[in-house]
Amino acid sequence: MNLDQIIKIDGFQSILYSLVDVIDTGIHIIDIKGRTIVYNKKMAEIEGMDLEEVLGKKIHEIFKFKEETESTLIRALHSGKTTENSKQTYFNNLGQEITTINNTFPILDQKQNIIGAIEVAKDITNLERIIKDNILNKGDTKYTFDSIIGTSENFLEVIEKCKRSTRTASSILIVGETGTGKELFAQSIHNGSSRSTQPFISQNCAALPDSLIEGILFGTKKGAFTGSIERPGLFEQAQGGTILLDEINSLNPNMQAKLLRALQERTIRRVGDTKDKQIDVRVIATINEDPIDAISNDHLRKDLYYRLSVVSLFIPPLRERKEDIPLLAQSFIEKFNALFELNIEGISEEVYSLFYDYDWPGNVRELEHIIEGAMNLMEPGDTKIAITHLPALFRKKAHLEDIHPGRKETHANGDLQESTLSLDDYIANTEKQYLEKILKEHGMNISQAAKALNISRQSLQYRLKKYQVK
Repeated sequence: MNLDQIIKIDGFQSILYSLVDVIDTGIHIIDIKGRTIVYNKKMAEIEGMDLEEVLGKKIHEIFKFKEETESTLIRALHSGKTTENSKQTYFNNLGQEITTINNTFPILDQKQNIIGAIEVAKDITNLERIIKDNILNKGDTKYTFDSIIGTSENFLEVIEKCKRSTRTASSILIVGETGTGKELFAQSIHNGSSRSTQPFISQNCAALPDSLIEGILFGTKKGAFTGSIERPGLFEQAQGGTILLDEINSLNPNMQAKLLRALQERTIRRVGDTKDKQIDVRVIATINEDPIDAISNDHLRKDLYYRLSVVSLFIPPLRERKEDIPLLAQSFIEKFNALFELNIEGISEEVYSLFYDYDWPGNVRELEHIIEGAMNLMEPGDTKIAITHLPALFRKKAHLEDIHPGRKETHANGDLQESTLSLDDYIANTEKQYLEKILKEHGMNISQAAKALNISRQSLQYRLKKYQVK
């Protein structure tokens, strides 16, 4: 049975369309006039379109292409040339950007006349977006050491150690809980070093699937896999500069081994290639858990830890430097005053008292979000952030919503009845009484009382002054 006989079989066309719809590759076919005659489900998914929006329409009625490019389908129709593994970026009718790797062919009749064109497409839109979102060139690194806010002793020690590390190209491991500002330190180190005029590339390792991360870090060789193109990885793009690998403990062990080899040999190999490329890149990695715990829990290879931690920086959490809260809070107020066109002067003493007592599991980032949330709730004429302005979730986390204080008042008939205190008054009265009690228990020794309260001496002195406790 030859091809002509197969085509004449009853239902063959339905079989063909069913096959086209179930394959996991985009297929788009146009006729001699450039109108769509076949458009499968996968192509509709890639391009975010409905079948009815595309069938019977010309390419340029639906999609927009950059000025210097044209549709690979139209090119095949007009030129009669086959295009393989061609990258194409264009926009659908909603303005959404789409990037595909295309194999495009002209369709010829028996006399070798062009009667249409067919395109087989593989979606790489997400890959392109990931790369764009994670590349920061020099002009995008906005943080320097002047951007770092804090005067607490343990924090200043870290800043000084960071400044010393700018003199070399050794690998750095920055350890700190989520929200402590690890990328701020990484950018400051880069901008304070001799590499400051070279690229700074930032990649959050937790944001990438295992199937993509090797190609993104080390690049790909054309033909390494279906649809792969010649692409430099982030290490090559950071040549001469710095690469930040955020949340390094989220990489799988196999990828950590390949990263270790790259650091040791100072070479990388693109996926599918047989040759190594020399690299001159400073690596800064961050981790949001204790490295010893990460090694014990198989989140971090021990040999990679030793290679990365030539310089180790431990960023203290906010709960260990609460004396920096006023400086940080004021800087955020100034930031959001400018953004929201407000004129907020500061924070009430009651809120500061609450801030000093809170443990800040989200660290500096959480403080910033709370300040932003509070400023969104302020009324015209408000000049200071009060407890009533704080976001409800924070008040709940700070255990404010379970408090129902009251006091006894004598009424005209002589009966004692309970009258509700304001929340601020209740907190102030309770705190003052408790401070007086602890001070007496420790012979009015401020250092011992602060230790018993598990707060800093500066924090206790602030409270004593506020409540006029002598």
